[in-house]
Amino acid sequence: MAEEETTEEQEPKKKSPILMIILIVVGVLLLLVTTVMVTLLSTGFFDEKPEEIVEQTLEEAETELESSEPETGEGVEILDEQGLPTGEYEKKAPAPPEKVVKDAAQQTRFEHRYYELAKPFVSNVANSRKVMSATVAIMTQYDEQVIINIEKHEFALRSASLDVMRQHSEEDLKKPEFRVELAEKIRITMNALLERYEDFGGIDEVYFTEFVVQ
Repeated sequence: MAEEETTEEQEPKKKSPILMIILIVVGVLLLLVTTVMVTLLSTGFFDEKPEEIVEQTLEEAETELESSEPETGEGVEILDEQGLPTGEYEKKAPAPPEKVVKDAAQQTRFEHRYYELAKPFVSNVANSRKVMSATVAIMTQYDEQVIINIEKHEFALRSASLDVMRQHSEEDLKKPEFRVELAEKIRITMNALLERYEDFGGIDEVYFTEFVVQ
């Protein structure tokens, strides 16, 4: 009985080396398979062949060319030297881009708004040693965008207004309506510049809060 128990206890010990050998063999096989797959991937074995890529590219180019050809009735028909239709068509030129129009809501009238330019306009009187200085303010019935545009283009507006002022002589200064006429000329000049740069003027009146000739 003691010998049988000893034999039974030794049998599991004999099986363990066999199990280890099987595990080692399986591990080696997995390592070999992994190495082979990595090698094939790194060498581009599974990538498309150059011949297949070229063939696919040619097919795509042919398809695109066929789709770009105008169908009968589309485009402009080509005429021969005698003015007769040839049955061939050339593709129409695309329409030119259209100018974007500003939202009409920006031109909706509001209450009167006033804005005074900070520095006075100083100009020589034509054919004279005298100088006239005017502090200019504007009035608009549109929204604050007009005032924003004036501040944005103040240098251009100031330069153009000075060109208008320096064209007047001492004889012009003696006219009763001189200041009214000068203010209107400056208003027209400013609106023309704003329309050029912003597509909208918006100045309704020009005032002189100070006007000095010396």
